[in-house]
Amino acid sequence: MTSFNPNAAAPADSGIFGLPGNEAEAALVYLPVPWEVTTSYGGGTSGGPAAILKASHQVDLFDLDVLRPYEAGLYMLPEATEIIAWNKTSKILAEQVIEARGEITTQALRSALDHVNQRGEQLNRFVHNETKRLLEDGKIVAIVGGDHSVPFGALTAVAEKYPSFGILHFDAHSDTRNAYEGFKWSHASIMYNVLEHVPQVGHLTQVGIRDICEEEIQYTHGQSKRVKTFFDRDLSRRKYHGENWNQIAEEIISTLPEQVWISFDIDGLDPRYCPHTGTPVPGGLDFAEANYLLSVLVKSGRKIIGFDLNEVSPNTENETDEWDANVGARLLYKLTAWTLASRGLAQLRG
Repeated sequence: MTSFNPNAAAPADSGIFGLPGNEAEAALVYLPVPWEVTTSYGGGTSGGPAAILKASHQVDLFDLDVLRPYEAGLYMLPEATEIIAWNKTSKILAEQVIEARGEITTQALRSALDHVNQRGEQLNRFVHNETKRLLEDGKIVAIVGGDHSVPFGALTAVAEKYPSFGILHFDAHSDTRNAYEGFKWSHASIMYNVLEHVPQVGHLTQVGIRDICEEEIQYTHGQSKRVKTFFDRDLSRRKYHGENWNQIAEEIISTLPEQVWISFDIDGLDPRYCPHTGTPVPGGLDFAEANYLLSVLVKSGRKIIGFDLNEVSPNTENETDEWDANVGARLLYKLTAWTLASRGLAQLRG
């Protein structure tokens, strides 16, 4: 990058964050997964990766926390045409099941449900294989969704490399429903599927949860010490009673092992940052609070082994409203910077 000027405007044909380079030169590779088949409320998250890529050209590369993270090399893969096609056809069938409220009363509905579940498995294999390929090539992998179901394949690939790790999960929802609306690979079931099928995940720490059903409460409580949930209500009350965020952040991070995957559903933030996300919920973390929590994670000496960012949904009714993508791109850069710093590939600022 000797000829690259980080202060200049991003060329129109440049890559993520306006950077030059290619996959071979990158330390961290973003795998976009434009998928939102089981989304049951608002739509548009399949457009998240492309919207983030476009908005990333407006992100200034100087970072106040990490010294020149872009120098490690960052590259976003092209969106896979097969995923785009699978998403289009499968979403139509999934909508039929969703409209039936999960009451599978006809063979047509059964066939639609089976198709969607099979496509979900196919997507998982695709993401697994791509993640495994990148890991074997020495890359750090970041998944950019799409809805929150998409990182499952990446986590199974990571589990083949790391025999034990934890997940730091930012979200408004617990995502521990069992086959929500009949969809095994539902966006509302990602953490259930991880806990059930990825035993290498020794601990799950959830932050910002504020929309949860009784079944999920029972399930997470039944996981004993494997799951620790920091509900948004409790975090707010602790701050109201005078605890500072540093104290709370250190407690949250203390629950995690040495190697950590970050799973960030953007609706974990206050919805003023992501008004068009699929299922916005009042409350949530401030952007600065989330960033500070990441800083505490890295400064604790823990290593971020990869991450996913999901549920960024552009405003499909107003293409000039790029706020969701703007926030998503900036969050992606912060996740990237902290990840590289935790791996010794970028330096923390004083």
